[in-house]
This record gives sequence, C-alpha cells and structure tokens, in this order.
Amino acid sequence: MATNEGDCRVVVVGAGAGGTLVATHLVTALSSRFRVELVDAVPTTGRGQAYSTTDERHLLNVPASGMSAFPRDPEHFLRWLRNHHDPGFQPHDFAPRAVFGRYVESLLTTAAEFPGNARLVRRRAEVVDIAGAGTGFVVELADGERVEARAVVLATGSRPGTHWAPAELAADPRLIADPWTQGIPGDGDVLMLGSGLTMVDLAISADRPGRTVHVVSRNDVVPERHVLPTTPPVPPPPGITRTQGIEALRSTLTAHVAETVASTGDWRAAIDGLRPVTAQLWRGLSDADKRRFVAEDARTWDVHRHRMAPATHARFEQVASSGRLRRHRGTIATVRPTEEALHVTLDDGTELSVAAVVNCTGPVGSIAADPLLARLARTGLVRPGPAGLGIDTADDGRIVGTLPETRPFLAVGSLRRGNLWESTAMPEIREQAYDVARVVARSMHGESRRRPADPYGLTLSTNRRAARRYNAALGRLLRLQDGVEEGLAEAVAADPDFVQAHAALALLGHEWGATAHWRASLRAAHRAAAGRHLDDRECSFLDAVTTRLRSDEPTGAAALLRHVRLFPRDALAVSVAVPTVAFGGLTSGTQTAELVESLGRSYGDDWWYAGQLAFVRQDQERWSEAEDLSAYALSVEPASGHAVHARAHVFYETGRHAEGLVWLDEWIRTRGPEANHRSHFSWHAALHELMQDDVEAVRRRYRRELDPSVVSGSRVVVDSGALLWRGRVTGAWTDDLSVGEVRAAAPKDWLSAPPTPFAAMHGAVLLAADGDAGGLTRLAEQASRSDDRVFLEVVSPLCTALVSVVEERWTAAAATLTAVVATMDPLGGSKAQREVVEDTLVHALAMAGRTTEAAAVLDERLSRRSSALDARRRAAVAADLAAR
Repeated sequence: MATNEGDCRVVVVGAGAGGTLVATHLVTALSSRFRVELVDAVPTTGRGQAYSTTDERHLLNVPASGMSAFPRDPEHFLRWLRNHHDPGFQPHDFAPRAVFGRYVESLLTTAAEFPGNARLVRRRAEVVDIAGAGTGFVVELADGERVEARAVVLATGSRPGTHWAPAELAADPRLIADPWTQGIPGDGDVLMLGSGLTMVDLAISADRPGRTVHVVSRNDVVPERHVLPTTPPVPPPPGITRTQGIEALRSTLTAHVAETVASTGDWRAAIDGLRPVTAQLWRGLSDADKRRFVAEDARTWDVHRHRMAPATHARFEQVASSGRLRRHRGTIATVRPTEEALHVTLDDGTELSVAAVVNCTGPVGSIAADPLLARLARTGLVRPGPAGLGIDTADDGRIVGTLPETRPFLAVGSLRRGNLWESTAMPEIREQAYDVARVVARSMHGESRRRPADPYGLTLSTNRRAARRYNAALGRLLRLQDGVEEGLAEAVAADPDFVQAHAALALLGHEWGATAHWRASLRAAHRAAAGRHLDDRECSFLDAVTTRLRSDEPTGAAALLRHVRLFPRDALAVSVAVPTVAFGGLTSGTQTAELVESLGRSYGDDWWYAGQLAFVRQDQERWSEAEDLSAYALSVEPASGHAVHARAHVFYETGRHAEGLVWLDEWIRTRGPEANHRSHFSWHAALHELMQDDVEAVRRRYRRELDPSVVSGSRVVVDSGALLWRGRVTGAWTDDLSVGEVRAAAPKDWLSAPPTPFAAMHGAVLLAADGDAGGLTRLAEQASRSDDRVFLEVVSPLCTALVSVVEERWTAAAATLTAVVATMDPLGGSKAQREVVEDTLVHALAMAGRTTEAAAVLDERLSRRSSALDARRRAAVAADLAAR
C-alpha cells in the first residue's frame, strides 16, 4: 500500500445495524492508532431499512429479551430500554423499531467517545468500487475520492428491487420503490405489492378513513403472530441434519410440526426449535434443492418463522376488519398512468385505481441488483452465493473470490444468505458482527491466517499441530474414552503456551482428583496467558477454571456455569458442569434438565449432545425418547459413551435386565477397552446380574472388571465400593467382600474431605462397608459445618444414619434414612446410584422389624420394573411379616 495510514484503517461499507455493530466492536477492540471508517450515503447510522421508520407503531418482531446487540450479554438491550425508553419494559414486550435503531446508534457513539479506542470516521458517501492494492484495499467513493484500507467489511444488505414493475410504472414517480426513504401519499387508495412484514407495518401507517389499501401477492398469505406466553422450543428430531433431499426434509419437518402440535398445542415451538440447525439443513441441500426451496417453500417458511408482534397483529386485524384493507391473490399485469391515478390491472382481470404503488416485495438477493456487488463480481472479488443468493462467504464471514484468504475482506448480514439462509435477524447479525470484527482486529495486529478451532467452532489460540492434538483429546472426552489427559499433554508439548490446553488439564485434574497436577497446570495457563492474545471464550474459560479451583464449591460452580451460559458450545466446560459417568457435575435434578435442554439451541442434533439429552430424558422417565436419542447418537458415533450410559439406564429402569446385559456386554467387549471409566459400564452390567439374582455372575464380574487391582481413583469408590455395599445390604453377597482392598485404593480425600456431595455419599457408603463408625462420625461433623446446603442437609444426616447401621441401631437408622431418601436428589449422580441409599433403608427397616414399610418400598420399586432380587427380598419380608 502507498501509505502507512492505510495499514491502520478499516472500512466498513454500510451503516445499517450490521455494519454499525461491526464498527462498534472494531472501535472497542482496536487502539487509538487505528481508524474505523463507516461509509454509507444514508444520513442515519445504525438503522438501515429495518429500523429507519419513525412510526412507533412499527414494532420489532422479536421480544426485547432476544434483541441484545451483544452475544454474551443477552439482557443488554432490555437494560438500555429501561434506562432510555421505559423503566417498566418487560422481557416479553416488543419494542418499536425506531427505538432499536437509536439503541444501535448509541452503542457506536458510546464506543467512539472513549479516548483509548480506535478513531471513528462516519463518511456519508457512496462506495462505487473496491480493489485489492498491495496487502490491502483501495475503496473508491462516488465523488472520486480513494480511501486506502488494510481491511474491508461489506454490510450493505440487500436492496429492494422493482424488476417486477411494468415499464410504464417503473418510470412513474408514484411507484414507491423504497417505502422507507420515500413517503406514501396522504390521499387516495394505495396498492401494496407483497404481503410480508413490510406490508403489515406500512398498511398500519397508511390506514385512514376513506382510503382502501389493496394488498397484492402471489400467495395471499401474511405473517403469523407471536403468542404470549411463548411455548418453549421443541428440539428437532435426532438426525434431521442428515436428511437427504428436499422431499425427505419436507416429510420430516411436517411430522415434527404435527408431533409438536400434538404434544404442546403450538406449532411455533417446532419452528423455533429448528433455529440451531437451520443453517445445517440449508447447507445439506443440493443447489437444485435450494432453488426449489426458494421457489416452493420459502414463503411458507418466512410467514411462520418471522412473525408479527401481538400488538402489530391486533392493529393489522383492526385495519382488515374495518374493510379498509383488501387482499388480492395475483400480481400486476399492466399499469396505465394518468394524471389523476395509476390504473392497475391484475393478472386475474381485476382493475384498481390507486394514488401509488408501494413496493413491499422485500430485498432482492442477487448480485445484479446491487451496482457495487455487480462491479465487484466483474473483477472477481465476489461471486454469487449458493442458489444465487447474496455472495459466497466462508464460515467466518470471509468473502470467497479471487483474493487470498489472508486478505481481510469480509461480509455480514443478508449478503451471506446463500450460505446460511437465515442471515437477517438480530440473533444472527450480532454473532456475525462480533465474529467478523474479531477476525479483522486480529488481522490489523498482523495475524493473517485464521486460527484453528475446536469441533464446535470455538477458536483455539495455538498452532495447528497443537490444535489437532487438543481436538483429538476433546473428542476422546466427549466419547468417554481413555487418553484425554495424555492428549492434552501432547497438545501443550506441541505448544508450551497453549492456554486452553493448560486450563483444561487443570480443570480435569481437579475434577478427577489429581491435586498436584492441576495446580501446576493452572500456573502454566496463567504464565502463558500473559503473553498471548486470547479471544473472549478462552479468557472466560481461564477465569472460570481459576475461580473453580481456587474458591469454595458454590462459588466455583457458579463461575463455571456462568461460562457455560455465555459460551454454551464449550463442550469441555459443559462436560464438567453436567453430572455424568465422568463427572459429578455442578447441577442436579431439574437444574440439570434445564441446563441440558437449554443447550439444544446451540447443539441441534449433534451426536454428543444427543447422548447428554438422552441421559436427561431417562432421568425424567421418558424412556422411549431416551432410547431414540441414544440410538441416534450411537448410529453417528458408535463409541459414544454418554449414549451407551443413557441406554444402560433405560434397560435398568425398565427392568429389561437380560436384554440390557447382552447388549451392554457386547459393547464392553468391542468398545470397552478404549472407554474411560469403563468400570462404570461394568457396574451397570453387574447391576443387571444382581437384579436377576445371579450372585455368582456378579462375583465373577467383580473379580474380572471391578476388583481394585483393575480399577483405580474415584471409580473404585463409586463403582466397586458401592456394589459391595449393595450386595451386603440386599443380602445377595455378604461374605468374602474385599472392602479393605477397595478402601486402600480409594482417594484419601473422598473418605475424609470429599470434594462434592456425590463423592461424600459414596465415601460414606465405603466407610459403612468397612464398619468405620468413627470415620463416618468425623465426616458427618465436617459436613454439618459446610456452607453447602447439600452437605449440611443431606450428607451429614446420611453419615449419621450409616453410623447407626454400623452400630446396628436399626430403629434410629431407619428413621434417619427415611428422611434422607426423600431429600437425596441434590446429591447428584443417577437414580440408580442413589438407590444404594434406598437399599440400605430397606435393610434397616427390615432389621428394625418395620416390615410393612420395607415391603412398601419394595412394592413401589417392583411396580416400576421387574427384579428377581427385589422379588426375593419382598417374599422374605412377607415371610417375616407372617411369622410375626
């Protein structure tokens, strides 16, 4: 480039909402030596077509809670509304479009006022050409000025087109080609061509006594309306993104909507649930199928996906019911202009005389409709997007053309519709603006190549070799396979300053009980972070891990959960947060279900997420859904440990012990050797054998797969120790129990200072199996002093009850255990794991002579699932009761 000044300049073309948000992020991300120039001939900033209206009756079609400009601060717009518009504004209310335009403009104004930020220049000029020059660009303006820049972002949107207009109409000033910049006459009837959201707003504004608004459209359908309260989105069926062809996709979507209506009464929940996978569904179609969708399905999709605010619907219906709005199916055939009116004939022969024809057809998506894009296409800087919509872009917004990938030339908004389909609403625009600004900011600091990413698109600030090793380790974690920590160690060996890998090692070491290991890894992460420019997710992850490891349990859990809310696609963080076979988790019960279900908006039908959701569904006793989800996950990834775990629970809780044992044994044989926590799958198989009252099979499996000689760490407590205690209290296995060996192999802190309530439950069970009343007493006292309510209210009484069991004070044990069983869900883990406490209660009740109560517990369990062991125990209780 000719000057150094151009090396420090970014040009953003287009000052609508998308361009203004990109400029806002850039002004904030870059220092004062840089200049951000926002170029657009329109006089306003932050409004574009969507928010340029001044009529406050024109409302957003998304509630305020969904309109924040910042992806990581979902309540930002709501707070702004309460401070600058209406203190009483509610999350479900719909704000005026004009107010949102002021909000977007205010963000840029505020960012530009800070003296340390990049300088902002707002040029009111038209860009007529862009050309590569050296390592940057030259942007040519309509007045002939040429502006040098290091990076360029296109945010021009799509312009309304009038290709449909007969020549006589196209030449007449009474054609309102762009109703947001041209006024509609105050007198006379008007014809509005198109029946989308633009028409709805303009019909409300144009309505007045004595006027008829004629609405002409090919399909004669108008947008549907939102209803309040909203029905939560229903996730799409598993595997929908692997549907082949538009016919199969139509069939799948039709069935999904029908099933959602049957279960919720509201089709909107089905459409809203598709948002996480919409781009994948679009990309999965062939170009021919994309074009068919645009021609045959797009209108139906739009009226259901982009809906009217309830107040807008009420106003529109009032206009229609007054008789001042008439709808016509068809299009304009001919126009005969006279001095008095435009005489319009529709293709069905209907004749109308109107004062104006208003273009409500919406923007045209083709390059040819935009002079700047057409010129750039001729020089090769851009090319048409899929199905001829917009321009072709990469996943991170880089424009695909003749320029090398290292040249920062990017796009946001409707220009990317060909690649994404949905690319005009604020939830999409805000993510694009943030991501594009991040790419540009890095390029301005000399980072020309895109950084590698994890499987869910999250940036990894490292080299590609280290990223490959990290992703391999993450894949093993998601599949519940061995070698995760070894893989992360290989990643930091490939890049000693790989912050994310060091922080991941620290977190996993802490959660898995490797105390010395996690401290060293955390120190290494902070040393590396001091010299590396991280992105927001990596900074948030390091902060959350640091808080988790250096503070008390509630504070640390809250920090990691906040990170998951901000970055829900951080699968490693989610893995730690959700209670699974690998982790005790940070949530329990309904809180876990709410967390996992909320992630559907981010993961769609991802196989790993399907396995996580399957486990939630089995915990909710929605067995068939859990079975379908786990089967789908395993069809995509046969090694998916989460899916196997969920299915194992379905077999157990539905009493299909023989079938479950055969299936699980085959998986253990073929996939088990690679599985992390493989002893837990063996524990599940042993439970099936125990429920079938096949004690010898349990003994054999224990010696082969659960003995302390083959199991270590926390699993020896959770799986081996718990199985031995369950065998004892059920009377199935009472001799030659290797409790001493299990205790010797157990992590010491799990028996004296357990890190979580889940660990405390299993530590207490092992102490009881070893007859250690003193250890149980000390654990009860420690739990009673905890600030954690679960330790205080559940763990402490449990330990006290187990002391009574060890000392054979059965009446006291039964009384305390009865209370514990009613409140033990917050302990975490699964129902099958917590059931060991219920088995202990049955044993205590029977020993205390309270056989009627023991029988009631067993009867309730047998009503849910069959079990030869429980049936035998029930018979024994009945015999004892009869003897009394």
